[in-house]
Amino acid sequence: MKRIITLSLLLLVCITIIFNACQSQAELDYARYYVNGKGLYEAHCQNCHGEDGKGLGQLYPPLTDSLFLKRNRTKLGCIIKNGLSGKIEINGQEFDGQMPAETQMTNMEIAQLVTYITNSFGNKNGLYDVNAAAADIKNCDK
Repeated sequence: MKRIITLSLLLLVCITIIFNACQSQAELDYARYYVNGKGLYEAHCQNCHGEDGKGLGQLYPPLTDSLFLKRNRTKLGCIIKNGLSGKIEINGQEFDGQMPAETQMTNMEIAQLVTYITNSFGNKNGLYDVNAAAADIKNCDK
């Protein structure tokens, strides 16, 4: 009887592991974009926007305003690619600095970075794939 219970528990654990290991392609894509975006954020953005995305006082805006990121999601790729200068309001606070352009970034890198930013720091906006990034960047106002 003890052996049957042990085997049953082992079988249950195996089934649980197999079930949890099966992710959809969308979940795998999201995870891949997010992880790669985190590395890009650390290399290109974290110095100004901070490890926690809260920015730096009046100098650099936070990336924690979910509403701003959601409303401007189609503009984020352009902002990353071409930089930003002039006044911008985030969380009711005005910033008037200059963000450098990341012209060397590919559409895939921008998609990964936007996926990370829009799903970190309290944000939950889902996958922003390379096709969306390419379309948005193609339509940038220059």
